[in-house]
Amino acid sequence: MVELAGTEQHAHARATLGAALSPGGRPSHAYLFHGPAGTGKRTAARAFAAALLADGAPDPDGVRTRVAHGTHPDLTWVTPSGAHEMLVGDVEEPVVAAASMTPFEASRRVFVIERADTMIEQAANKLLKTLEEPAPFVHLILLTDSLTEVLPTVRSRCQLVRFDALPVEQIAERLGRHGIAPEAADACARLSLGDSARALELALGDGPALRGGAEAFARAALAGEVGSAKPWGRLLAVRKARGDVAVTELEERLADELEVVSRRERRRLENDYAERIRRTRRRVETAGLDLGLQLVALWFRDAACVAWQTPELVHHADRAAELSADAAGRDPQRLRGAVELVEETRRRLRSNVTEELALEALAYRLEERLAA
Repeated sequence: MVELAGTEQHAHARATLGAALSPGGRPSHAYLFHGPAGTGKRTAARAFAAALLADGAPDPDGVRTRVAHGTHPDLTWVTPSGAHEMLVGDVEEPVVAAASMTPFEASRRVFVIERADTMIEQAANKLLKTLEEPAPFVHLILLTDSLTEVLPTVRSRCQLVRFDALPVEQIAERLGRHGIAPEAADACARLSLGDSARALELALGDGPALRGGAEAFARAALAGEVGSAKPWGRLLAVRKARGDVAVTELEERLADELEVVSRRERRRLENDYAERIRRTRRRVETAGLDLGLQLVALWFRDAACVAWQTPELVHHADRAAELSADAAGRDPQRLRGAVELVEETRRRLRSNVTEELALEALAYRLEERLAA
């Protein structure tokens, strides 16, 4: 069986892709690589693309070199042009139109589409016919960190290839290369639940502030201090800051484009960006708040582990003293119930609810549930 870079720790991916490349194997026209960020999907996609394009080539090593450098004419690599979404223009010409053209030099054309979960519905609709009835020489490789966020119409037309979460020790070692202290690196690796990109997000930038806000939220409810502390404020502040950063990126992009369009096109462009900015802010802020609430739930889960005398299972490995204080004399079943309340609010936030009111209501419900 052919071995591919990026699949060494992923048995399902190694077996699926290796079988496709073996003598007599028949590669699928469309694959969807899914699994946590930082698990090797991008590396595996490039190696798989290189193997497909090198098949039957007079100089296979030269093909692999050009694929590695991104210079092979029969490989198209697509990333979202929007700050946080893939637009129609990202797939219409580079993929849909190009997929009808014969290869330049190889016997195949390969299209890799990153972050398929960010594809807006209009872009997905453009891509569907290519996914359903591709030319025989076309292979599409879609990548996603969030399988459930990929539109079902896209997901159902691809062969799924699973990449499993990386071990905590490996993620922590990666964080150490960024200068993160060992104790914090271990905690962020555990809190990421196998997502090395999420671990880095928690360790750097506003990640520590988000962790601090989540801890303050949980501990205020445990201490019965929700009314005075109003702990939802810190989570909302980080959420807003993330949204502001994303909006600034789009506004700068708009300013650049306005400089090169005609006066007649300005209004249309401004209207298009206004809608993109609104959607992007909503998506980024909701994702940031969801991560914050996930950390809140993990705090209660960790406190329950301590109460059950299984401290080796905690995720907040760098907050042992605080967890011990919160777990002292607590009924672990009440702590488990707190986790369920948080998860219920996370589900509600996926609908169009007022986030501040939802967090405030959650804080008071937690305080009531946890009252001794």
